[in-house]
Amino acid sequence: MAIEPLPRDVAWPSLPFAAWRDTCETLHLWTQVVGKIRLAQAPPINHWWQVTLYVTADGLTTSPIPYGETTFQIDFDFQRHLLRIETSAGRRGELPLSPRPVADFYRQTMDCLRDLGIAVRIRTTPSEIENPIPFEQDRQHAAYDPDSAQRFWRVLVQADRVFTEFRSRFLGKVSPVHFFWGACDLAVTRFSGLPAPPHPPIPGVPDFITREGYSHEVSSAGFWPGSEAAPEAIFYSYAYPEPGGFSDAPIRPREARYLKELGEFVLPYEAVRTAASPDAALLDFLQSTYEAAAERAAWNRGALERSA
Repeated sequence: MAIEPLPRDVAWPSLPFAAWRDTCETLHLWTQVVGKIRLAQAPPINHWWQVTLYVTADGLTTSPIPYGETTFQIDFDFQRHLLRIETSAGRRGELPLSPRPVADFYRQTMDCLRDLGIAVRIRTTPSEIENPIPFEQDRQHAAYDPDSAQRFWRVLVQADRVFTEFRSRFLGKVSPVHFFWGACDLAVTRFSGLPAPPHPPIPGVPDFITREGYSHEVSSAGFWPGSEAAPEAIFYSYAYPEPGGFSDAPIRPREARYLKELGEFVLPYEAVRTAASPDAALLDFLQSTYEAAAERAAWNRGALERSA
């Protein structure tokens, strides 16, 4: 039996940041707790790809994490509002996703791991956040609205699906579509194959992290839900190193613009979800911004791109 398509407002829901700011900030920190567990156990892979989370049919997952001769996996389920931990030894634990301080979420997650026979230590200071509060001390962030969390996940589902279509067009080195819990964004990155100059320092991020992440030329795109300082959900695209003329390139659709303060092209999420074809509008943005980077940086497009 065919799956009925979801109504537009369900598949591409509205996501005004002001309406779910508190939940977004808390959920961002919860993903950092889980992401740091993966970081503590996973062997290093190019550009920190070993630390990211992935979109699933009901939430976000770490994918299998090595632990001795076994593996374990941690999943956020935004349909049933659970945090699940499962091991390859057949053991399982669950926590409800409900309003609670980050300190309690951290403690309960680590207790659940210990109950499953998994002992992990992590650095508890949040990453890429101004004035971070260590997880075990954070009783300030405690919101969880199930509807808002599910809306966010549904946006990630759509972005992941379209990003994957865009990713399939590239034969060269390209990242998975993955969720970076440091900045709370979903991203996909194409590589020219050439090394890049050392990346300038980014406030709040150790240089060794930035330089590994940007060791090679990239054209990168993603989705970001917004923040208190910039309360608009956006799709973005940038190049590193940024080639001459990049910011002046003609970009589609018409709602896209270049933000000098970010060094990125941005497209409001609202413009995509209300477009006649959200898929077409987003693919147009991804393709035109990639072409702006690849053409101006003289990438070998014939060798890197898949012909139609």
